[in-house]
Amino acid sequence: MADANQPVLEIRDLKKHFPVRKGLLRRTVGQVYAVDGISFTIGEGETLGLVGESGCGKTTAGRAVLRLTEPTSGAIEVNGHDITKLSKAEMRPYRRQMQIVFQDPFSSLNPRMVVGDIVGEPLSVHGVVRGKELKEQVAALFQRVGLRPAQMANYPHQFSGGQRQRIGIARALALGPKLIVADEPVSALDVSIQAQVINLLTDLQRERQLSYLFISHNLAVVEYISHRIAVMYLGRIVEYADTKSIFTRGQHPYTEALLSAVPVPDPAIKRKKIVLQGDNGSPMKPPPGCHFHTRCPYAVARCRVESPLLREIAPGHHVSCHLR
Repeated sequence: MADANQPVLEIRDLKKHFPVRKGLLRRTVGQVYAVDGISFTIGEGETLGLVGESGCGKTTAGRAVLRLTEPTSGAIEVNGHDITKLSKAEMRPYRRQMQIVFQDPFSSLNPRMVVGDIVGEPLSVHGVVRGKELKEQVAALFQRVGLRPAQMANYPHQFSGGQRQRIGIARALALGPKLIVADEPVSALDVSIQAQVINLLTDLQRERQLSYLFISHNLAVVEYISHRIAVMYLGRIVEYADTKSIFTRGQHPYTEALLSAVPVPDPAIKRKKIVLQGDNGSPMKPPPGCHFHTRCPYAVARCRVESPLLREIAPGHHVSCHLR
């Protein structure tokens, strides 16, 4: 029996580097440091929001967690079991515990299959149920995500974007997973539909004690759904704390800049937007020392040569900054 305090997911010093090859002989001339040593945990029924601008390594981290992309180094533990080096056959039982909801609901669905077969495919592949019982389970999943069982015979192109994402969520739920990686699940949807999908994910979490790794660049959405937040910059986590602490006492200069760009619904409230200057940096040639020092308004000489550790500055609040 699993320990009640055992996290559903524990990531330790996870790295994913992609080789850069050039020339006729395809020699390796460098590395893209997409994910460069990140660590975090997610408990049962908890949502960790992973945020940062495009290109910071969020999606690569999510895919590496599921081993859809093989990590370069580090450790991935699911319910206390290390799955980092398991073979495809050994991974099979863990595939049922971990699922993903993709960013683009259209390209993630096979256009040549009816959606009932798409949602039922995981149940068939893992030999969970077949025949009449399979159809009944798929119909129940359709109803739970707000679709009609009569729509099971339709093809993906016959649905709206929001409906297609509901199909993606139903497919992710089919095997009764404990962890779902939601990779920008609402970024391709209209704002009104985004709210419906987020509320669906929240309701499902409450019912099934699901754990989410919620990847997004939309801080307003992340604030609503997440219990804790990890802020990524050029492959590293620069701040990691509960949602309230991040939004009220964000300590890293990059976090401050991200929060200043979040729209405020009250026009009477004026928020000063922080516009970052300087070189963005490249994941292929990240700046020495603190990766953010080329854009940081507070950078000192130490920041240019020494990489800051992710330190706990308050209970549960970790920051990677020499000045904090």
